Amino acid sequence: MSKFPSDIEIAQATKMLPITEIAGKLNLTKDDIYLYGDHIAKVHGHILRDRPYEPGRLVLVSAITPTKAGEGKTTTTIGLSQGLAKLGQSVACALREPSLGPIFGIKGGAAGGGYSQVVPMEDINLHFTGDFAAIAAANNLLAAAIDNHIYQRSSVSFDPRTVTWRRCVDMNDRALRDCIIGLGGRKQGVPRETGFIITAASEVMAVLCLAQDFNDLKHRFDNIFIGFTYDRKPVLAKEMGVTGAMAMLMKQALRPNLVQTLEGVPAFIHGGPFANIAHGCNSLLATKMALSTADWAITEAGFGFDLGAEKFFDIKCQYGKLCPSLVVLVATCRALKLHGGKSKKHLDEADPEAVAKGLPNLEKHLENIAKFNLPAVVCVNRFPQDTPEELQVVLDRCAELGVAAAVGEGFTRGGDGMRELAQLVIDGARDCSTEFKPLYDWEWSVEKKIETICGEIYGAEHVEFTSKAKRMMRRIKKFGYDKLPICMAKTPTSLSDNPRLYGRPKDFIITVRDIRISAGSAFLVPLTGDVMLMPGLPKEPAAYKMNIDDEGNISGLF
Repeated sequence: MSKFPSDIEIAQATKMLPITEIAGKLNLTKDDIYLYGDHIAKVHGHILRDRPYEPGRLVLVSAITPTKAGEGKTTTTIGLSQGLAKLGQSVACALREPSLGPIFGIKGGAAGGGYSQVVPMEDINLHFTGDFAAIAAANNLLAAAIDNHIYQRSSVSFDPRTVTWRRCVDMNDRALRDCIIGLGGRKQGVPRETGFIITAASEVMAVLCLAQDFNDLKHRFDNIFIGFTYDRKPVLAKEMGVTGAMAMLMKQALRPNLVQTLEGVPAFIHGGPFANIAHGCNSLLATKMALSTADWAITEAGFGFDLGAEKFFDIKCQYGKLCPSLVVLVATCRALKLHGGKSKKHLDEADPEAVAKGLPNLEKHLENIAKFNLPAVVCVNRFPQDTPEELQVVLDRCAELGVAAAVGEGFTRGGDGMRELAQLVIDGARDCSTEFKPLYDWEWSVEKKIETICGEIYGAEHVEFTSKAKRMMRRIKKFGYDKLPICMAKTPTSLSDNPRLYGRPKDFIITVRDIRISAGSAFLVPLTGDVMLMPGLPKEPAAYKMNIDDEGNISGLF
């Protein structure tokens, strides 16, 4: 049997269409786009302002609780888009931009896989149009301004010990998690403890993905909470005097990027917040552009349904007034085997019994979809080692539950391998209506909103709040932030806050140890477990296998 080509080999062998032709599929003219070469463009925001907005159908791709390697949501999203196009549908997908940290860490390239990729894959994975650099620059400008205010003893006399704003870099670097800055003498600044976060975890990233125009962007930057004064009054970023300059740095970054899939389906790729510490969705602007230019908009939310999808519905859809039509839930035999008790080292071994034992995890996520009053379709994303018996176990259980399901083969066959799933989506999607409902009301107390998410979505028996979290809830209410939605920070590898508790855990307690105010992105972030804002590299990073030759040809990017 011949060796299946790598992702990068497939991408490099693809003859791409000019981006102007891709734009034409969405009825976009040269006046609507700003070219970045022949195959990438930025899309001007005026198309949402000047065109009648008649949204298409919005489909969210989510997943069961994933393994650390991921279960193929991006591949499924791209493959489904190509499958719909094969059936003659007008479709665009909306995805997040890859972060360099995970690319060089474990996952390698993050632009889909096999024959369900977005291209030019190399450019998308490596810097793309510079959006992440602009986000980091804006973030670090605010950080520099904060320390300058402390050094200059400016009029804003906030307590340096309460500064929550950190610098960021788009790289996994555990050595930067906790730092002491300002060393070297009195002219080098005021020494204090701080640290770095990865760019995808920055609030500037979350702001980019929720802002609807430049005025909204500047307003959100103004409202970023950065610390307290000595008498415990909140200090906002607007008091640092640089929020206008921050917005200026985002001039091009706010505009969504347009590329194509391997089969020429238009793809908006914009923004990339992590879902375990932010809301995990691509930008609202990009999603609205996909909805306004195609009959079907296919998008994704990070990690499992309990993290990215819940936030997609309760935060992004509420701010953007979006009405989703259906959820595609991605499941894999390897993840179900993990949830069924099989060790990580043996997930490639055929074991239909372990698959069956892991099905309660799938069932819980399907129950959660129903809480939002939405229909679901299951995509069993096929991996090479999956046996027909294992796949059938999942399909049979979905049939028993009355849920439509299909095996997804977008990785090996592209759009042709997703035709069955695409037809199920067409048959099951609802018209945009008032049937969709969020999980909670923003007017509820902070405590009730957190308890509702933990109880209804995770299945927790009880929520415990530390004294620090209770103190923050009092401050949040005092300063008027209590009506903001909730963006839980939790491990992605379990429904609980214990990363090693697989399957469908029961009778567990969620502990909220602190709550962060993200007033710019306009949500509250309860912290559970030991969620890292700066990942580290593994023992053998994916970067070890990457290289470039004298002709500029890249290898090893998966």
